[in-house]
Amino acid sequence: MSVLTVPSLPRPNAPLHRPLMYFAAVNAALVVVGLIGMLVDDRVIAGSTAWFKPTKFAISFVFYSVALAWLMSLRPSPSRLASRMATVIVVAGVIEQAVIFGQVIRGTRSHYNTTTTFDAMLWVTMGSTIVVLFLATMVVAVAVARTRIGDIAITWSIRLGLLITLVGLGLGQLMPMQESGIDGIAGAHTVGAPDGTPGMPLTGWSTTDGDLRIPHFFGMHALQALPLFAALLVVLAPRIPLLRSVRVRLGLIITGSAGYAAILALVTWQALRGQPLIHPDQTTLTAAAAIVTGIVVGVMISVASAAGTRKVVTA
Repeated sequence: MSVLTVPSLPRPNAPLHRPLMYFAAVNAALVVVGLIGMLVDDRVIAGSTAWFKPTKFAISFVFYSVALAWLMSLRPSPSRLASRMATVIVVAGVIEQAVIFGQVIRGTRSHYNTTTTFDAMLWVTMGSTIVVLFLATMVVAVAVARTRIGDIAITWSIRLGLLITLVGLGLGQLMPMQESGIDGIAGAHTVGAPDGTPGMPLTGWSTTDGDLRIPHFFGMHALQALPLFAALLVVLAPRIPLLRSVRVRLGLIITGSAGYAAILALVTWQALRGQPLIHPDQTTLTAAAAIVTGIVVGVMISVASAAGTRKVVTA
């Protein structure tokens, strides 16, 4: 006889990493600055309103910093190396944001811009900080992943979320490899046309061609999505007795992570073929259907794993 108990969320064992939280607060303020800029500044850079890109980066950094600080606080014992690398992430992020916002103020592009010596220097600086940010995130991810946080389902949601996030960050390196078709611009996020094609509302992702920002964004935010999915399962457990089984929750986490990774691979493949997200061809739709089928089968297997065993539910 197995006894099911209502799971609980892990509690912080240390204060939130201060530099990361300060960085999140600064970026929250920059979001406001960017939104005001979009309202009062009618300049257009690379086909979109000048303040659109820095605002998106600021929003992304807010979520990224808070999530990383929260995950680090859950470790049962602090890690000096992880803490120092988190500070390195903040320094790299500050430099990157300074270049992005500074170039907008100057009225020119920040990414891939080599039109002048000064612009090229800024782009090389930004490219270097991106590499540093990736490597520092990898060190923090390894430190967090080596520790069991909460039960095994929550632990693996964090580990797999961090792994997919690193892949998403790495996919950003596909953009400098693209031909821009514009003198002095050494890279592009659009595949099949120069940057500046018509974009989707809110995201700005291309509606006419492939866009490598999609897999970069989707992969990078697994850091939030998968641990939040695990937390949702815990929150629902008091109402859904089946979710009180750690075996069921672990199966759902593995299924969700595999599905997330498969979708990341699909949108990367779609973008590299120069195909816009909202206009998939039959091949893309077939692959998407296969992914959905796999997720459904995985959910069924996860639920079935708890069947056939007599259980006593305790509050």
